[in-house]
Amino acid sequence: MAEPTAGMDYSFCWGILSIASLLYKGFNMDRLSLRKNILQTRDRIPAAHRKQMSTTIHNLLLPHLSICKAGHIFIYVHFRSEVQTMDLIKQLLQKGCTVSVPLTLAKQSTLLPISIDNPEEQLIPGYYGIPEPTPAAVAASTGRCADIDTVIVPGSVFDARGGRLGYGGGFYDRFLSRDAPQAKRVALAYEAQMIATVPVEPHDQCMDYIITEKQIYNCQRSCHA
Repeated sequence: MAEPTAGMDYSFCWGILSIASLLYKGFNMDRLSLRKNILQTRDRIPAAHRKQMSTTIHNLLLPHLSICKAGHIFIYVHFRSEVQTMDLIKQLLQKGCTVSVPLTLAKQSTLLPISIDNPEEQLIPGYYGIPEPTPAAVAASTGRCADIDTVIVPGSVFDARGGRLGYGGGFYDRFLSRDAPQAKRVALAYEAQMIATVPVEPHDQCMDYIITEKQIYNCQRSCHA
């Protein structure tokens, strides 16, 4: 598919993607199929449009949560078609936040927060190609789970109650419930990833907020209610 040119009207593309997302609302799809189909929808969003929507999401996030100044933010580094976070990480650092990013500990099935201050130099391809901290950054890190104020989370499927499906590994569910239960949970997603009801299971961790390019969902971890 040809890359869209600057100034293209995305309304038609967005309409198709929104319809694709709506097809899943109200249907009892199993979790694996639901995740697969929504991720395929997300992957079809043109790269230029993803970047534009990511910027909109950043602009909604920063003033709403007032998370900068002295806060410690644990934030994912975007991969493939996820809401982009590199520019957001730089903004958080510029505003004085302590920023840590995940190092995947595959054998322990968990995440380790590694503090960074120069993402362009301190990130390299890691677990499954996801950008992760360099060995030097890991060695110098002062990040501690107990100090984290806000966790910014990726995912595949969401609902307005804070329901979330990740990618099937359970890394963030374990991290949120066991390692950083005190932290606010903020998910970043495109509106095309929102459905009526995520089929959550007992281990699934609910979000406090979900921010899309359209709105901020104030969920208050109500997905199991």
